Amino acid sequence: MARPGKSRFVCRMPICGEFYPANTDLQTTIQIMLSVEEYETIRLIDYEGKNQQEAAAQMNVSRATIQTLYASARQKISRFLVEGTRLTIDGGSYELCGFPKQCAFERKGDSTMKIAVTYENGQVFQHFGHTEQFKVYTVEDGKIVSSEIVDTNGQGHGALAGFLFDGGISTLICGGIGGGARNALQEAGITLYPGASGDADAQVESFLQGKLQYDPETMCNHHSHEEGHSCGEHGCH
Repeated sequence: MARPGKSRFVCRMPICGEFYPANTDLQTTIQIMLSVEEYETIRLIDYEGKNQQEAAAQMNVSRATIQTLYASARQKISRFLVEGTRLTIDGGSYELCGFPKQCAFERKGDSTMKIAVTYENGQVFQHFGHTEQFKVYTVEDGKIVSSEIVDTNGQGHGALAGFLFDGGISTLICGGIGGGARNALQEAGITLYPGASGDADAQVESFLQGKLQYDPETMCNHHSHEEGHSCGEHGCH
């Protein structure tokens, strides 16, 4: 199984991998191949009722990738239903989620996890690379059991991913964040929910209820800002 540069997480393999009309000669039936990650988008969006942003975050892909996979999957399933062809679910480029930190949204109520939020004066700080504090929440069985504010000691964005990893963080909620920091967090196995804002405690509670408002496409490049531009409530200066 080949893996892309950015792993597509799949949390459940299909129970049944092949479907075909009754009383049909399989040797003469056209076969439609549905990849495992295409199946996963159908499971998340149509079966579990997640929106495309939530599905994108859980699978560790962009919203555009989810849209492409989802549209392809639905087109293949419609052909299977209308044409009476054979449908096989197999192949693709994906990684099974073997640990809670790789599928935090799905497994957040199943075990202990630590969630970090970029933090300033009770709010979600809007520039990851300049955050001076994280608020870290310990969650058990989907409920916050403790929280603490930790200083970053002036570390830059390149070191913050390691700082979080060393602290046992599995999930990060933040405002704006740059591409380099995204890559570092991905390599550390930390699930990212960018584009959040408002009261930090409230955002974590919303996350645990599956209602967090965030934008997986949120980017913040300090060096390319035009004068007067800011990311969310805070400037990136």
